[in-house]
Amino acid sequence: MIVTTTPTIEGHTIAEYKGIVTGETIIGANFVKDFFAGIRDVVGGRSGSYEKVLRKAKDTSLHEMEERAAALGANAIVGVDIDYETIGANSSMMMVSASGTAVVIK
Repeated sequence: MIVTTTPTIEGHTIAEYKGIVTGETIIGANFVKDFFAGIRDVVGGRSGSYEKVLRKAKDTSLHEMEERAAALGANAIVGVDIDYETIGANSSMMMVSASGTAVVIK
């Protein structure tokens, strides 16, 4: 399945629009990761543990979105947008959502 942030796919014609599809992932922050991430942030380094978790959440959201598009009979998703939001008490959780338009391309 082709997944793109652009509204069209070069070299292909959109034959049918199947509708908007989404994928969401909510992840909780681990206390130990928070502690070490805070230390790395103080010394100006990158937080590898957070980056790894965010990448996994993004990949999971995209995969879920692709599954929903396939269930509609789509073979591509255009106009994809990925959002990151903190939610929960004291912003203790992170939500990653992906949305786009499921289409059939030729």
